[in-house]
Parts: sequence; structure tokens; C-alpha cells
Amino acid sequence: MQTQLTLGVGLKDDATFANFYAAENQQLITELKKIAMGAGERFIYFCGGSGEGCTHLLQAVCHEANQHHLRSVYIPLENIRDFSPEMLDDLEMLDVICIDDIHKIAGLPAWEEAFFHAYNRIHDANKKLIVTANALPNDLQFTLPDLQSRLNWGVIFQLQSLSDTEKLHVLVMRAERRGMSLSEEVGKYILNHCPRHMTTLFAALDTLDKISLAAQRKLTIPFVKTVLQI
Repeated sequence: MQTQLTLGVGLKDDATFANFYAAENQQLITELKKIAMGAGERFIYFCGGSGEGCTHLLQAVCHEANQHHLRSVYIPLENIRDFSPEMLDDLEMLDVICIDDIHKIAGLPAWEEAFFHAYNRIHDANKKLIVTANALPNDLQFTLPDLQSRLNWGVIFQLQSLSDTEKLHVLVMRAERRGMSLSEEVGKYILNHCPRHMTTLFAALDTLDKISLAAQRKLTIPFVKTVLQI
């Protein structure tokens, strides 16, 4: 918990398993839920592209772990140069450790060594570790060979992208949970005119939610076009 406080990293309230559309990723979701309950695999590595849900799933694990009274931490390495490798010290004191974007430490010897030792301590303490990256372990350019071998020890998943039909379903589902009425026609318009990363689509939905509520307007194509400037 001290690590989380030091990093100033909070979990998004809506980053839950209930808010994630599993599609072809059901096996991964099942294994992550087991870890969040203190069971299942000791180490899972999964990878996916930007906006495909890696961060969401790691934070969902932490939310779920907290509900089961397990101590968890979410550590994003996106802005790694703002921190010291010492942030990886003592992680084995926690129950579930979630580290996002491990590819960011590739080519940084001090960070690679720090994570290598953290991995070993977590493993020896029989704690749970989940790591994400933008590629499979063997496709990352680590300078420490032993680190690459460690990342191959666990169960490895590749996050499967959603189809456009599935993305539309997710948008409608997320809108309904916000109390918004998003028709299929308007949803398709958003998909066809916005970048199709789910992070970007959710951000657009957030904007529409706030402005439509303030203006007391329904989500129509002209309204969406004006608000999102598309």
C-alpha cells in the first residue's frame, strides 16, 4: 500500500470486471478473477495493444482483490523516468501485485535488474504477480537474459481485440450503465468517426454524458457531431 501511496496511483471506479466485455478473452478473465480471490496461478503475463483493456483489467483485479481483503497494488510504468527502480522494493509484502507496461523497462539495466529481483522475491514469497506489455516476452528487447526467461515462466495470454460489432455492444452497454440512451445508429456514427481504441471511445462517451446531462439533450447524431466536433 505504501508503494501505491508513493506513486499517487488511484484505481478508476469503473475499471471493474463487470464493465469489461470479455468476448474472446473469457479464459484470461477467469484466471484473473481467481488471482483476485487469492487462488489460481502465481504469475500471469498478458499483452495487448494500446486501448485494448490491459490497464482496465489490472485495475479490476485490484478492485476485486480489495473486496476479498487482499492487499494489492497497481503500478503503471508508462512514465517510468519519473520514478526510481526502488519503487519495486518490498512488493512481496503484498498479496497481489499488478505491473502495467513492463516493456517500458526494456533496455534500462537498473530497472531490469530491480524487476528481476522483485520477481524472485514475489515468487519465493508465494504471492501473486500479473504483468502486462505491448508484446509477447520473446519480442521484448531486454538486456538481461534471465529476465526474459522469468517472464516466460508464467501463463501467457494475448488479449484479443474486439470486433466493431463488439465495440458497438460495449458502447451501448456502458451508456446504459450511465443512464444514457445510446441508439445503435448513433453508436455506429461514433465508431465511424472516432479513433476505434476503446480508451478513446470511452472518453468520448464521458464527454457526451457530461454535456448531454448539462444541456438536457438526447444523444442524436447532430448533437454528437457538435459536441465531439466530428
